Amino acid sequence: MHTDTERCVRAVQSKDARFDGWFYTAVLTTGIYCRPSCPAVPPKPRHMVFHPSAAACQQAGFRACKRCRPDASPGSPEWNVRADLVARAMRLIADGVVDREGVTGLAARLGYSTRQIERQLLAELGAGPLALARAQRARTARLLVETTDLPMADVAFAAGFSSVRAFNDTVREVFALSPSELRTRAPKHAAAGAPGVIALRLPFRAPLHPDNLFGHLAATAVPGVEEWREGSYRRTLRLPYGRGIVALSPRPDHIACRLALSDHRDLTVAISRCRRLLDLDADPVAVDEQLRADPALAPLVDKAPGRRVPRTADEAEFAVRAVLGQQVSTAAARTHAARLVIAHGTPVDDPEGGLTHLFPAPEELAALDPDALAMPRTRRTTLTTLVRRLADGDLRLGADSDWPKTRAALLALPGFGPWTADVIAMRALGDPDAFLPTDLGVRRAARALGLPSTPAALTTRAAAWRPWRAYAVQYLWATDSHPINVLPT
Repeated sequence: MHTDTERCVRAVQSKDARFDGWFYTAVLTTGIYCRPSCPAVPPKPRHMVFHPSAAACQQAGFRACKRCRPDASPGSPEWNVRADLVARAMRLIADGVVDREGVTGLAARLGYSTRQIERQLLAELGAGPLALARAQRARTARLLVETTDLPMADVAFAAGFSSVRAFNDTVREVFALSPSELRTRAPKHAAAGAPGVIALRLPFRAPLHPDNLFGHLAATAVPGVEEWREGSYRRTLRLPYGRGIVALSPRPDHIACRLALSDHRDLTVAISRCRRLLDLDADPVAVDEQLRADPALAPLVDKAPGRRVPRTADEAEFAVRAVLGQQVSTAAARTHAARLVIAHGTPVDDPEGGLTHLFPAPEELAALDPDALAMPRTRRTTLTTLVRRLADGDLRLGADSDWPKTRAALLALPGFGPWTADVIAMRALGDPDAFLPTDLGVRRAARALGLPSTPAALTTRAAAWRPWRAYAVQYLWATDSHPINVLPT
């Protein structure tokens, strides 16, 4: 979008928050860059230049605005919609792969050379993977500086910097303030409420309808791994350097997030996974505008605009739970999952007492005795085959997954039909166009709305909803009185 100067200027002059994260405005006369909704008086159009990423602004020598804090914008929704190389690379960078494995590790995961990745990212985003990762480290550093009492040296290494000097130089360059000045200027309410807890706000593009989002997560919560407590969805997290516990609470203009991490180097990854879990980088205006064009869906969209797709913080975990949930009730699926957690999960300490385990990793389930599973033999085979393929690395589910190829690989597994493959594509892989025409709830809702209810006919009708069919599923599911559609009290 940053190449459409006229459209960008209109967005800046109207302070349209919908475009935050889509592009950034660099002001030639001041040397700063802003989000489109910056509250400052807009500069003259001739003084504006537009960049596709914060990293590109920083590469061009601009520093972040102190008023609108462009580093705190929602992420670009493009990386949720697209499945090409650039989008997959951006999802991996957000997951901290460059910091942990370098550009060579990023290239290896994507199956391209480092030169190809550099070239494509530079062409589209104006910055290479190192610059994008550096901008992300700066954001993480700012969060740690403002929300914790960690010594600055600990902040530097937790944010992914190789030295304190690199940390200091980057913070001064990006924010035009030293780390100490950032901490001094931080608002008092930014401090965490308990020792060792990082409290922050996760921004999103309005509107956001929380009922089905949090209702789904709470209604399907696996005891010991997830819970709904005092207005917050809480769960344990398996992270690259350790483990964590997160509490997420819906607010009118943000999601309140409290993170307790065993290793602060996991902060960037934890935030990224929480954002993916709640689908916070979606563009609800674009989604709802297209779905509203269908007369059958329009009343549903108008009633509760801004529905998100409840996703997952762990793709392999969700795949296992999808198999456990085949042809059984939500309660039965939770029971099966809870048994696996007790038998194979890693214990965790929760100061609040409600969470007890991490969900077992595929490697921990690889030696699972099929006879110990209280389910039909065919489903046992499906589950053991899935965890073996995941543990061996023959099947990879993650931010870098190629959606069509991964779906085909899932369908090749015994016991995997279209429903299981598509629900994993929708909720674990993040495909916004995944569709469930065979789902009983979808078919029942379609029939009540006068839509075709047979899978083939419904798929044909749903072509007009592309590429947002996963969101159409949420609106269809919402017509039912199931607990997944109700925000817990």
